[in-house]
Amino acid sequence: MARYRPRIWSLVTSLSVPCAMVVLWARTLDAASPPNIVLIFADDLGYGDLGSYGHPSSTTPYLDQLAAGGLRFTDFYVPVSLCTPSRAALLTGRLPVRMGLYPGVLEPGSRGGLPLEEVTLPEVLAARGYLTGMAGKWHLGVGPEGAFLPPHQGFHRFLGIPYSHDQGRVPVPLLANLSVLAQPPWLPGLEEHYVAFARDLMADAQRQGRPFFLYYASHHTHYPQFSGQSFAGSSGRGPFGDSLMELDAAVGALMTTLGDLGLLGETLVIFTADNGPETMRMSHGGCSGLLRCGKGTTFDGGVREPAVAFWPGHIAPGVTHELASSLDLLPTLAALAGAPLPNVTLDGVDLSPLLLGTGKSPRQTLFFYSAHPDETRGVFAVRRGQYKAHFFTQGSAHSDTTVDPACHAASPLTAHEPPLLFDLSEDPGENYDLLGCAARVAPEALQAVKQLELLKAQFDAAMTFSPSQMARGEDPALQICCRPGCSPWPSCCHCPEPHP
Repeated sequence: MARYRPRIWSLVTSLSVPCAMVVLWARTLDAASPPNIVLIFADDLGYGDLGSYGHPSSTTPYLDQLAAGGLRFTDFYVPVSLCTPSRAALLTGRLPVRMGLYPGVLEPGSRGGLPLEEVTLPEVLAARGYLTGMAGKWHLGVGPEGAFLPPHQGFHRFLGIPYSHDQGRVPVPLLANLSVLAQPPWLPGLEEHYVAFARDLMADAQRQGRPFFLYYASHHTHYPQFSGQSFAGSSGRGPFGDSLMELDAAVGALMTTLGDLGLLGETLVIFTADNGPETMRMSHGGCSGLLRCGKGTTFDGGVREPAVAFWPGHIAPGVTHELASSLDLLPTLAALAGAPLPNVTLDGVDLSPLLLGTGKSPRQTLFFYSAHPDETRGVFAVRRGQYKAHFFTQGSAHSDTTVDPACHAASPLTAHEPPLLFDLSEDPGENYDLLGCAARVAPEALQAVKQLELLKAQFDAAMTFSPSQMARGEDPALQICCRPGCSPWPSCCHCPEPHP
């Protein structure tokens, strides 16, 4: 993919307005056309990986400019620090245990997937007239005849890989809707395909006079990293940095397209990621910054993510310390689009007052499940305001190699009574247990832990787990093959993409 010059930002600057005008626009939003929406979702990206979040050597100029021109979140979370459950939460506004998406992740041959009765964000927006498209990684199931794939989950158009690019006995397939384009695709050229798909979606929606929803779920920066030829070896941060650099350039390309189409002021762009870094890969695995642990854990390094919301003329540039979650995107985007909410229990809240500067975040509490949850233990951790309590902790192989042994797979499932209690406003690294580090526990800490214990007890008592989709098992025949019924399987499933 070619490099992009940051010419869009002069357009952004020209759309900057005083806060009073932002509020005025917010009040008249209902009468206006619904915004276009671009939701960019990175893979295994740490809280500390972007320049705008403090990394000293990352080359992310476009994402940094997006953060400078939009609302940057310091306390944005996902409910589970693994791919499949995090993506399910993003697209439904519901905790994954409600849908049976536990334990772990779906495999290429899994019989289960995101249940079709779940109402997804693209389905909500399509009912409002949006042209919906997805480019990138799905990882919410394939199923018989592709039953769980994006075209059956509300997306009018899909170009992507149905799971992680390092999974499966057959080569990974690149799908266009339900058809195999290549197996395997040439990974260094993949991002360029996705950007072209996104451009076509935007342009087609504009020609049709309808809003669009683009879910851009990049494979970057999941291990093993890859990048286009013009990025490989260019970042100074190794393969991870090269991959991140190409993701950043893709963001630049999307923003440039919006500028060329005259849609910057009509488009809400949101950037975040599915979970924290896979630190077992060391320098190839990303960086959680000052946060503890990473992928696979309920410490903040696994569940707190960089996040930016950008909408010139509607969202004033700045930084917010309000609590927010990926669960909140469905109700928030539905509100901004003027679309009715699905008639189901939602775990997300509407953040539009926070985005538009008319109020604060209604979210006060966050609940975190382990990668392998069960109804007996319930949530592992709860955050309320500045305090976070860990009732159970368990390390993960994904967070091996850090200097903290609590992160590692060798750290067993441990119940904490009383819970570990941290004040994240003073101790974002979760280093100092307020109930165990001082000879005298402060009254504020005692009050906080009592409240968190009550919140956990009430939440666990009210939660009902749906039967596990992962427990339905696997069938190798469900793995997508470009030559169905061929032999010898799986080596015959080989329809590679030509490349330079």
